Amino acid sequence: MPKELEEKIINKIRDEGPITFENFMEMALYDPEYGYYSSPKQRIGKSGDYYTSQHVHKLFGFMLGKQIHEMWEIMNKPNNFKIVEIGAGEGHMCKDICEYLLHKNIIESFKYIIIESNRFVQNKQKILLEDYSKYIDWSSSFDDLKMFSGCLLSNELLDSFPVHIIEMKNKLYEVYVDFDGSVFFEILGNLSKPKLREYLDEFSITLPQDYRTEINLRIKDWLNSVDKKLQHGFLITIDYGFSTHDYYAQERNKGTLLCYYKHTLSENPYDNIGDQDITAHINFSSLKKWAEDLGFKTIGFCQQGTYLVSLGIDEFINEYLISKKDYLYEIAKIKRLLLPGTLGETHKVLIQYKGPLNPILKGFSIRNQKDNL
Repeated sequence: MPKELEEKIINKIRDEGPITFENFMEMALYDPEYGYYSSPKQRIGKSGDYYTSQHVHKLFGFMLGKQIHEMWEIMNKPNNFKIVEIGAGEGHMCKDICEYLLHKNIIESFKYIIIESNRFVQNKQKILLEDYSKYIDWSSSFDDLKMFSGCLLSNELLDSFPVHIIEMKNKLYEVYVDFDGSVFFEILGNLSKPKLREYLDEFSITLPQDYRTEINLRIKDWLNSVDKKLQHGFLITIDYGFSTHDYYAQERNKGTLLCYYKHTLSENPYDNIGDQDITAHINFSSLKKWAEDLGFKTIGFCQQGTYLVSLGIDEFINEYLISKKDYLYEIAKIKRLLLPGTLGETHKVLIQYKGPLNPILKGFSIRNQKDNL
């Protein structure tokens, strides 16, 4: 583990006393000097710590290109449609979306904006996306963007937001992180914010004895930022998570926190600090409600596999792959985007809309589970 980051966390605990797990997770992932997402190390792909859908097959990006194409048509084909992606990784999804738009001869109507604060990652993106550079801008902060119309897109972004961990014992406690001189350890303390209990009340959550779980309050702050920037258009969120009912089900009494290090899964966030990713599933019900409170309309919600099939991925397979010699190999990769037990089941797609229209999107024509959130 990066000793500098470990020492930084230890010193904070010595100065302030035990810190909330949310504070620990924020430092482990986002410390500007040593955090996981601030480092130059390879994070995604074969030589990184995990895969995302954009690394499985380029048709994932093509399908999102098709979705954005449909949104552009719904909004009457504006010539300044902005596609804003936060957390673009190496830039593969951007590349594939741009390739689709170029293939359809409509790319001139779009401007793709990548939000990336890590200059090492941004430099890698610029190399990969060199052929499309005239259509792409970069910003180190979402707050620096002017108001825009178009689409805000995120793939596995919200699961990396720092979360509070709570436990129900004789009463409701929050998990804090302490240091005993040799190892980090957890202790239970009073809730650090009234908003944690308000969250449980807002979503009618009752926790049984010895139940441990997470609360992601930062999604609400993020949605407030989105609302200030998105004048008219769509919000596409692709991530792994559940509805409130499923997230806080009785059998999920250990929470959803997971760590990824060199494609190895663990539940110990205190190993490989700064060198491993730490994630928690998201509560899609909170994303739906908090956005609707701001005036967004919930257009659709379903599993990623169902969404891609509804959107017409079979047509793309016939168009782009049928003549390839390694057709069966390509199909095997695509199945990892679609089938039960793969990203097609674990990952969900939620699309929300801000504006005067009442859009209907093809991707939810087979199944739309928005009313289950």
